[in-house]
Amino acid sequence: MTSPSHLDDGRGCLRVVLAVPLILLTLVAAYFCWTALIITPSGTWDDDAYAGIVLSCVVTIAAALVAAALWLVPSVRRAMPWWWIFPALLSAVVAAARWAVDG
Repeated sequence: MTSPSHLDDGRGCLRVVLAVPLILLTLVAAYFCWTALIITPSGTWDDDAYAGIVLSCVVTIAAALVAAALWLVPSVRRAMPWWWIFPALLSAVVAAARWAVDG
């Protein structure tokens, strides 16, 4: 009898299942980070543009934190390498910098 191979231990399926919410949260974070970067206020009086920047930054950071919290679950961390969470965290850092500079 041969033992099951390492590839048959279910991690491939688990990665696919866990990749879906991580990818969706990363896309949400990237979209709102992009939105925060392209909004340009017309002047110091443009409160709506500043509110849009802050809202986009908050949504980016929230989506990245939810993705990070999902990745911190031990079963997820074993199935998904660290670089799966890197784009979401990078978006959060960029959004935090944008919020600090122009929010």
